[in-house]
Amino acid sequence: MTDPLATEWLAAIERPTVISALESIYATIAREVEQRGPACWASGRCCNFEKAGHQLFVTGLEAAYTVSRLSDRPAPGSLPQLTDRAAPLTSGSLASAVAAGTCPFLSGHLCGAHAMRPLGCRVYFCDRSAQEWQQDLSERMLALVRTVHNEHDIEYRYGEWRSILSRFIA
Repeated sequence: MTDPLATEWLAAIERPTVISALESIYATIAREVEQRGPACWASGRCCNFEKAGHQLFVTGLEAAYTVSRLSDRPAPGSLPQLTDRAAPLTSGSLASAVAAGTCPFLSGHLCGAHAMRPLGCRVYFCDRSAQEWQQDLSERMLALVRTVHNEHDIEYRYGEWRSILSRFIA
């Protein structure tokens, strides 16, 4: 049985006003990132958390957005991405990713859930020139995501990506 909090997040992400608010934040991120023009080498290094020495943190609503769209690729309003080929999230795929120290949607060296990835993935770039501004962008956009949680009475949880994803596995 799915975690009750995950069920709440999945129900919330189906509301058009919630989807619109979250996708508006993602669009703002896309515009700001495009203005900065960081390099992305599509190497998959950012998805290999253990080797890169970092963790990905997300809100429950962001995880629900990704999980709810795994079979609906691409996400509403998004153009198809060549890398959008995420396999369904299962306890096995999640356990394998945890054991490997990677994201469960890493496919080869590419993101298998690119169009529906969370905020942290949208603002993070291995490009050293991005380090000066990506933290500020991340914090500003995360505050907006928290506002969506608050305005729509959605319980706010912020945690490590794979841990939050585990709540969605029945």
